Amino acid sequence: MKISLWYFSFTLLTTFLLGLTGASAPESKTKDVELKIGIVQRFGEKPTEQLQLEPSLGDRLKLKFKNGNREQTLVTSKPLKLETVMQPVSQRIVDERVVLGTYRTFETAEDSARSWRAKGIEVEIAQPDRWQVWAKRDVYSTALLRRLLIKSVQASVKRNTAYIDTKVYSQVPRISWVVDNKRYSPNNLEISSGKNLIRVLKGKKPENARLFPGRLELQPNSYGTYSLVNEVPLETYLRGVVPYEIGINAPKASLEAQAILARTYVLRNLRRFKIDGYQLCADTHCQVYFGLNDVAPSTDKAIAGTRGMVLTYKNELVDALYSSTTGGITASFSDVWNGEERPYLQPVVDAASNIWNLPAQSLASEENFLQFISLQKDFNETKQDLFRWRKETSLEDITKGLQKFLRVKNSPYAKFQTVEEMTVVERSHSGRILKLDVKTEIGTFSLYKDEVRSAFAAPRSTLFYLQALNKGKPGIWGYAFVGGGLGHGVGLSQTGAQNLAKLGWSNQKILQFYYPGTQIQMLTSAIKQ
Repeated sequence: MKISLWYFSFTLLTTFLLGLTGASAPESKTKDVELKIGIVQRFGEKPTEQLQLEPSLGDRLKLKFKNGNREQTLVTSKPLKLETVMQPVSQRIVDERVVLGTYRTFETAEDSARSWRAKGIEVEIAQPDRWQVWAKRDVYSTALLRRLLIKSVQASVKRNTAYIDTKVYSQVPRISWVVDNKRYSPNNLEISSGKNLIRVLKGKKPENARLFPGRLELQPNSYGTYSLVNEVPLETYLRGVVPYEIGINAPKASLEAQAILARTYVLRNLRRFKIDGYQLCADTHCQVYFGLNDVAPSTDKAIAGTRGMVLTYKNELVDALYSSTTGGITASFSDVWNGEERPYLQPVVDAASNIWNLPAQSLASEENFLQFISLQKDFNETKQDLFRWRKETSLEDITKGLQKFLRVKNSPYAKFQTVEEMTVVERSHSGRILKLDVKTEIGTFSLYKDEVRSAFAAPRSTLFYLQALNKGKPGIWGYAFVGGGLGHGVGLSQTGAQNLAKLGWSNQKILQFYYPGTQIQMLTSAIKQ
């Protein structure tokens, strides 16, 4: 079989990585933790989708699966191409679930799930696209029970947008592949290799291929498709996170702070994808994890030097949230999400010196906020991309974005046609928007907290103010969103941490600045997760 140039390049790369850094993190006495990361979450949504898996030079793939009632093992040194085949069913399949809410983030969905459980309704958290809370399927397992639940919810819960999502299928996706001219199509497939390195290519562009350590498993998920899951030790997983989250050229102390946070984040968030049989995803809904393509000595040293270290508050793992850029001030947990407040996630002016007296000049005041957002100098993020930004958007585009957002939430306001006015009603102490009202021809609806970023394409954070624009014509043409920061703004600023490291701050001092009252500890069974 002819070997392509990009495949040859891959084998050279993996040989180099094995020789330079090894497939696993440097040895330590600290016991490692095995993780399950969904690196391809919904494979099979489109009939044309393909995945190609390849061993490294001189290695082979080992495939384990059930063929009927019999377990079978195949070994191949050739690239394995997984294809989606739409298989007709003899009788149409009705897939139905009660959707109790749709949300932008897991944190908001989890708080909603707590509220439903407090009402006596058993639920589960899913992510078919956006995060959703479902009535637990094995409890509400019949059409009658689902409809009785919906009737009860609609009668007892104000402003409720719960609905029954029904899909009917005449065909279902099955995964298929060929080895030695024989085609196989099991529901589950375990893939391993002698060197614990497997290259994964989704699509047809070789430059998008990723090199993953550990083992892989292809398994069904809750949405009628498949997930490709990477089973990998924690410390090895971090080697595929830290370079992509903060970069390989960040100062040493900021790399170490990022490694400690990434480790803490994982261990506290293992519950996120329980419904689908794995723990975390590989994108910004969790932490960015792209495998070992871009491992570097700088990030490997930061991971090895902090091995086993986690950030705690009163002997409990912290909710290790962080973002790219805060806009000059971090946010409280409750500025963005509902739920129990985290005492260590409070507004911190993101500067090495005292340039704003937050206790005396709360940014909940619109006047104070406008003054603060106009400041440019002496912040940790000064002169960095997205520290300050302005985005102009027409009413037409605002309307389209809002309608799409409201349709996803099953809101009755999705039928509106005209935005008449938008107003920031309430801000938090850190200046984040807590409530924004949108006046339309059929009434006024409100957006709360992180909904604001879901509803518009324009704002990069909720740290902004609105400026009506007419473009020299009668009436409102649109709005300018004027603000700062990228993302939720809770916890450490990756940009700010790098500036503090350049000033000589240690990883401990950086972390205690962004998470007051916390401490770094070695992970032991005594620490609550």
